[in-house]
Amino acid sequence: MKIIPVAWLLALPLAAAEFWAAPGGSDDNPGTRERPFATLERARDAVRASRNGERTTVWLRGGVYPLSRSFELSAADSGADGAPVIYRSWPGETARIAGGRRITGFQPWRGKILQADLKAQGVDNFGKLTRRGMGVAVRPAALEVFFQDRPMPLARWPNRGWARLEGAPAGQNGGQFTYSGERPKTWARTDDLWVHGYWYYHWADSYERVTSIDTGAQVVTTVAPHGVYGYRGNQRFRFLNVLEEVDEPGEWYLDRGAGVLYFWPPASLDSGEVWVSLLEQPLVRLRNASYLELVGLEFAFTRGHAIEITGGARNTVLGCAIRNTGNTGVRVDGGEFHVVASCDISEAGDGGITLNGGDRQTLRPSYHAARNNHIHSFSRWVRTYRPAVQISGVGNYIQRNLIHDAPHTAILLSGNNHVIEGNDIHSVTLETGDVGAFYMGRDWTARGNLLRHNLIHNLGNDDTNGIYLDDCASGTHVFGNILFRAAREVHVGGGRDNLIENNIFIDPRPAAVKFDARATGWAKGMIEGPNPTLMDRLKAMPYQEPPWSHYYPALVNILSDAPALPKGNVVRRNLFYLGQPLQFMDNTQGLVAIYDNLTGVDPGFVDFQRNDFRLREDSPAYALGFEPIPMERIGLWWDEFRAAMPAPPVIHHRLELVAEPSENAAGTMRLVVQNLGRVPATGSIELWAAPAEGGQLNPCPDMTFRLAAGEQAACLFQVSVAAGVRDLTVGAALAGSDIAPIGTLVRLKKP
Repeated sequence: MKIIPVAWLLALPLAAAEFWAAPGGSDDNPGTRERPFATLERARDAVRASRNGERTTVWLRGGVYPLSRSFELSAADSGADGAPVIYRSWPGETARIAGGRRITGFQPWRGKILQADLKAQGVDNFGKLTRRGMGVAVRPAALEVFFQDRPMPLARWPNRGWARLEGAPAGQNGGQFTYSGERPKTWARTDDLWVHGYWYYHWADSYERVTSIDTGAQVVTTVAPHGVYGYRGNQRFRFLNVLEEVDEPGEWYLDRGAGVLYFWPPASLDSGEVWVSLLEQPLVRLRNASYLELVGLEFAFTRGHAIEITGGARNTVLGCAIRNTGNTGVRVDGGEFHVVASCDISEAGDGGITLNGGDRQTLRPSYHAARNNHIHSFSRWVRTYRPAVQISGVGNYIQRNLIHDAPHTAILLSGNNHVIEGNDIHSVTLETGDVGAFYMGRDWTARGNLLRHNLIHNLGNDDTNGIYLDDCASGTHVFGNILFRAAREVHVGGGRDNLIENNIFIDPRPAAVKFDARATGWAKGMIEGPNPTLMDRLKAMPYQEPPWSHYYPALVNILSDAPALPKGNVVRRNLFYLGQPLQFMDNTQGLVAIYDNLTGVDPGFVDFQRNDFRLREDSPAYALGFEPIPMERIGLWWDEFRAAMPAPPVIHHRLELVAEPSENAAGTMRLVVQNLGRVPATGSIELWAAPAEGGQLNPCPDMTFRLAAGEQAACLFQVSVAAGVRDLTVGAALAGSDIAPIGTLVRLKKP
């Protein structure tokens, strides 16, 4: 008889239990493959009643699982190490967890606009349009409309670009602003009128409810607290929620009193389904649960988050499609070792993934991770500070994600000892200014963070940063990244002890790396003013005691070492190609250690024209000790949940002012469009001006493009400015996109 070692027996997988659910099933069934349950709750209860330590899988057959309340999983539903509980789509099918309802019964109303009685279809909870924005607590969206699995725009004016806030007659915080244009005179109802704008800065937006609008005097009055930082002339905004502005395909308006939805479908209703979102709570909520896996599922049509994980350990969201949410795709708060991997997350009203965990006082890490996710078209509602991935706490990981198409930042960080590695980030920061694709700031103690081997390229306008260490961010290691046409590619805004090494900087605007000493000037109030943010955050941490003193020795005596000066920064072994390498503000050049960088010569790329930034064997960079950057380990990878790699075209477009307009002559601008992707791309460009009635654009004869990989096209067009207009913003955007760059400011010459 052969004797099997006990250790072998312990290593064998435990016996597995299985249950099935299907949209056509019944909760009176036993949950077998032949007789499945109907609901997630019934399957959960069956698992809970039968658990005996084995691996358990709930197979969900394809179809829709509508939820009227969150699907809750608690500690009682946990799996165990080596024996998780798995909720998974059946192979070859997709189970859709939906927080909304399909709407039918549309009837003609006016022209191509249709109407549907929602109350007659059992929908009477419309939610409320609420104040949302930068610095405002996260709130669920109101009812939204989706068609062909895409969100449709709420009726607005203007449809493209922005209106211009002319002034604030009652003062910055007086709750009033003026506008130009006659369009609001055509609106019959303004009882639920809203405005969305960048009211004071290009990096802070909010939605405000209108209490009254005087269309004669062109004055809007809003509900307190009146915009982020108050109102200021020359800023951008839109009107929202106006029936008369259902004036182009895709737009909709809901008469909340009557319960009637007005919708102009962009295609025949036979080509797709119309859904509205209803659920305001997370679709799935895990509370103190552990060893649970959500695999291959789809989550959609909700006003809140798709998935919320609080506490617990080692839960995994794997290979899921998360789209059309009112808030965030996946939100993790606390616990340890939670992972979101190989998911596709798009059309989130707020951000994609939020990871918070670890203990900053003791520097205990949580090891949460976001890996191999494709995240795009996020920040639909709140346009600023709702990134693709946001991490806080200690010891979290953002690895090899593809992130693109957003108005503001891609990755937002606070806390310590995080790793941001191998991410491919492009086409973000498209609508905002003074922004970074990667962003952190206002905390001397947020140290030990590593940004390694990321590709950051083709960002928005010139007031953009690839990596923004804002407002005295310190102690960050920026190693082995490739920044290509990322505007101002690294900006050290007054911080200390940042190490920038072994990076490749290509074609920056206006410089690859910028330093300033803002804490000695306009930002000194962060140290000694009435709101000393830097001091408050420093005192909140035991920075002079172990383990802090061990990991961050430069922080121990910061207050006796001229804390306002950006000391300890190092720039070494970097490659600078095209453009200005370094920019120093506030007499900072002598404070930065700069050595062994390659500038002014061809670094020897394998194929620069095709964006292959690997170095040939004869590159002069190797003599400086430069380490090769593993481009093959940047971006997504194949696994069983990503059989086909997405290859979105990377369209870079920019506007250049060729000849400034005068009082008597039109100006000239150049539109440049380039395909920087690896596949051919087609599309069209739309131009806009703000204020909408402030100028006239005579665009290129053909605004469409058909570009092979690497190909570029350019054209000239004319800009005329209306009498009395001093500033005109001209912007460009890909057709069909709700994200438009700030554009080029055309300023009339003074007589």
